[in-house]
Formats: sequence, C-alpha cells, structure tokens
Amino acid sequence: MPEPLRAATPLRTKPVTTKLARYSILSVVLPEAQFPAGVLLEDPADDRVYLRLRRDWDQVAGEESEVLSLLEADLASAATRMGAAAFFEHLETTLSNTLRVSDRRDAMVADFERGLSRLYREHVSSHVSVKVREYVTHLPRYSLAAAAGPFLENPEIESQGWVEAPVGLRLGKGMFVATVTGRSMEPLIPDGSLCVFRGGGQGGALAGSRQGKLVLVEALGSGNDRYTVKRYSSEKVQSEGATGDDDSWRHGRIRLEPLNPEFEAWYLEPEEDRYRILAEFVQVLE
Repeated sequence: MPEPLRAATPLRTKPVTTKLARYSILSVVLPEAQFPAGVLLEDPADDRVYLRLRRDWDQVAGEESEVLSLLEADLASAATRMGAAAFFEHLETTLSNTLRVSDRRDAMVADFERGLSRLYREHVSSHVSVKVREYVTHLPRYSLAAAAGPFLENPEIESQGWVEAPVGLRLGKGMFVATVTGRSMEPLIPDGSLCVFRGGGQGGALAGSRQGKLVLVEALGSGNDRYTVKRYSSEKVQSEGATGDDDSWRHGRIRLEPLNPEFEAWYLEPEEDRYRILAEFVQVLE
C-alpha cells in the first residue's frame, strides 16, 4: 500500500516529566470476605488526594453495600476539606475494623488521573473479581494498537476482555479501548497510553463532522490492518471553472496533524478511498 504523502518524522527527543506521589490501598474487611476496595493517591506538592473506589458493592458487600456505595463521595469531600496530609492522618487513626488503609508507598507519576487508573488496575481490579457491566461501568478492550506516527501494522485484532472506565465518563455502544504507540500526539496522548475511542455506526466509519477532532484512521486494502491517530483537518479547494458560489467548493486533501510540534503533518487524498475514519478519540485512561 502506498504511504501517505508526507511521513511524520521526529526532530528531537523530549523527556517526560514525572512527579513524586504516595498511595495507599483501602481494604474492606467483612465477616465473609476481605478485599481491596480502592486506591488513595496523594499529590504531596499540591496537598491533594485523588481517589477511586470499586462500584460493585451490591455484588460483594451484602448488607453493607448501601453504606459503602456512599464511601467514595464521603472520602472525596473529606479530602477536599482537610487537605491530603490531614486527611491521611485522620484515616490512619480513625478507620473502623471494616475499613483499613495500608501504609503509604512512594510512586512516580506523569499524570495523577492516569496514575490513579493504573494503580487501581494493578491493586484492585486485577486482584479481585469486579463485576463487568457492559457499557455501564466497563468498555471492551481490543488488541488494536494505533500509531502516533506512521501507520502501525497489526496482526488480527482480538478482544482482550473488558476495562473498567472511570467514574464520570459517559459510556455507550460503539466505544472501546485500545493502545496508542508513539510520541506525535504528546503531551495529550503519551507513548503507550491506553485510550478510549468512540466508534462509528454499522458501516464502521465515524459519522458527523470530523473537522478538528482527534480521530483513529484505518488504512484499507492491506493484508494486515494499519492504524494511526491524528487531528483531522479537511482542506477545501475551488472546483475548476467555478464562479465562487458555495457549490463550487469541494473537499481537497485531508490533513492529519500531530499535536507534538516535533512531528510533521500528513496529507491524504480523499478520492483515493484508501482510508477510513474509524473512531473519535475520547480520553486517555492510563
């Protein structure tokens, strides 16, 4: 398959800035079971707490589920009111036998929300069965890897189960999770990020206006599927012999733009019909 007219090329390497964090694991101890319930992540520099608790209390906590379902909001309110240092001191001295918090451990994170998601997966969802509620609390993950750079070739795309989405993200059919590799979409999408995408309809292609959106592009006609993520920009050109009316303009080249200024844009010719805009980028999970 021919390559795009211009390939993205790195100009120099830029280090990723990380910050010191501390985290604790919150556990629930019931007569019939003990399990990790969530992660409390401290930003010492800003005296702030990021937290994430499981949401399937009705499946694991029995009679305690109603009380525990209010726990995350209560803890978030207390952390905001007290600040991180006082909040952790309060927890460590006042928690009941039902709730226990581990000693704080050091960690280095580039982004606190993404770091929280990673720690939650490592210490909660990967160590205890969390009920999957399809497109309510969880999204499907696929082995698809998209390049933040030249099109990345994939073997056959396979399902990799379900990933729990953060609270506050509105889920729906057609949304999925996949990995983005490369630096051309930094700082918004770091190399190796697990990202949420919103796919198109039954035809596969993304419907509606794409102008200015970050999109997942599929290169068609290859034995192995090839994908990239870029900002979409359609350049209009005037038709030959046109008088200047609105109908005289047509879509010219499609410009796929990186966010990282160290990389160059690509141009695609829409009439070649070799590419499909498959999905819109929503956010980075971790």
